[in-house]
Amino acid sequence: MATTSPTTPEAPQDPPKSSGLARNTVIFSIATGLSRIMGLVREVVASRYFGTGGGASAFTLAFQFPNLVRSLFADAAISAAFVPIFTELLEKGQRKDAAQLATTMLLCIIAALGAITAIFILFAGSIMPIFLGAEFEQPLVDLTIGLSQVLFPIVLLLGVNGLVVGILNAYGHFAVPAIAPLVWNVIIIVALVGAHPFLDGDDELYAYAAGVLVGTLVQLLIALPILGRLNFRFARTFSLRDERVRRVFVLMLPITLSLGVINFDLYINSSLGTLVSEQAPRAIDAAFRIYMLPQGMFSVALATVLFPTLSRYAARKDFDGLRTTMASGSRQIYLCLVPAAVFCAVLATPVTRLVYERGEFDAESTALVSDALFWFSFSLPFAGVNLLLTRTFFSLQRPWIPTALAVVNLIVNVIISLLLYRSCGIAGLVIGTAVASAGMTVLQSIYLKRLLAGSLEGPQMSWAVLRIWNAAGLLGGASYGTWWVIDDLLGRSIIAQVLAVGGAATVGFLVYATAVLALRVPEAGQIQRLISGRVTRSRPAT
Repeated sequence: MATTSPTTPEAPQDPPKSSGLARNTVIFSIATGLSRIMGLVREVVASRYFGTGGGASAFTLAFQFPNLVRSLFADAAISAAFVPIFTELLEKGQRKDAAQLATTMLLCIIAALGAITAIFILFAGSIMPIFLGAEFEQPLVDLTIGLSQVLFPIVLLLGVNGLVVGILNAYGHFAVPAIAPLVWNVIIIVALVGAHPFLDGDDELYAYAAGVLVGTLVQLLIALPILGRLNFRFARTFSLRDERVRRVFVLMLPITLSLGVINFDLYINSSLGTLVSEQAPRAIDAAFRIYMLPQGMFSVALATVLFPTLSRYAARKDFDGLRTTMASGSRQIYLCLVPAAVFCAVLATPVTRLVYERGEFDAESTALVSDALFWFSFSLPFAGVNLLLTRTFFSLQRPWIPTALAVVNLIVNVIISLLLYRSCGIAGLVIGTAVASAGMTVLQSIYLKRLLAGSLEGPQMSWAVLRIWNAAGLLGGASYGTWWVIDDLLGRSIIAQVLAVGGAATVGFLVYATAVLALRVPEAGQIQRLISGRVTRSRPAT
């Protein structure tokens, strides 16, 4: 174990100007959108082969559990704790110290997550049945255990990937981390399609799991070469006694709990779904995949791109810049996700039918998934803004506040879900998520206002959101009316469904775009100027 001598500070990096942020956001949004679309294609292929039967639900739960552990100890949790401190070192020009910190974190991740992975694989038979309800018979329990053992090594791979992506984002590189999941989805689709003619039943599900594992490894390998292009090298020395390593782990504890609780929310819905029917976990997950398409394209992209900038403002104590960036980002998320929520709500059944209904996925499956999608839609704008607000707390290195609020969020969701699942079925489980997401947005905004001791541009936010909702209402009416006319004229063939849903989306978007520009929503004007190549500059950084 070795330490390095103090480094001579280099020139700190300025926060990117609005043109750079806008360009990064657009690139990340497009890449993430393509990845989400390909992820939806993956789900379509899986649904065609497996439907919403017991085997599909077993795979869903087996995949979600390591995904939950990943959110607790890897990937996003590591990145969110690491980026503010790594960025702070870059701001001070201490690049050698930053490299040593990254190296020490890499060794810690490999040791800790490697041990967790080994322990789970050995004791999966005792761990997984805890999360399975009475509707799951023993063969499905055994299948869930076996699949989870194949899938669990992704936790270690994603832990290392989270550190690498955090380094890339701190250097302002977002393209490859956004494109890598696209490759991940393509590999899984190839595994599914390639195995289908030769395997069936449980063997085909194991091939699906193997595809996920290989895709995760390739996703990491794609990101590694970019470090060299950015002139970043892992240090030859490391120090477990480095005070900054301790700070990362101190930050990581509440961030782990916060992000873990948020992700645990979906797993609770799926687990409680086993009390409703063996189809419910897969139906909820299928609806969630559609829900995540606009979420990933807009809110995940914007929160990811803005996080290093927020961290730089926080490191400089420039709270005016931080407030302005956060408020503008929140309004952009509302501008994009409110219409997406309305569209998904009014056309939940046609969208689900078009995306999934073929092969083993029948009309009954469509009814279950569209019910979940309808109620998921209500949480879409709030969940999107929560991503940015949570990262604002992380940039300030004050993660315990969103952690406590996330716990409250989880409790509210569980209570509502338990109260409603018997009478409302799948809908009751998802309603809890929608109510808790809205409450989380309100509470995070209140605490941020107190923490920053200044306005969060509340009047501007309220006025903009009101106009956005009015425009989205027009979108909903125009979209449903267009779909109804085309559906009535052409019927329900695949081509007719594409024309009906696509026509509804096109008309709805045109109506919405016209409305938000006519109502002079500022963020709509910014997007219009971006498209026309005339992005306005932000105020100069101090």
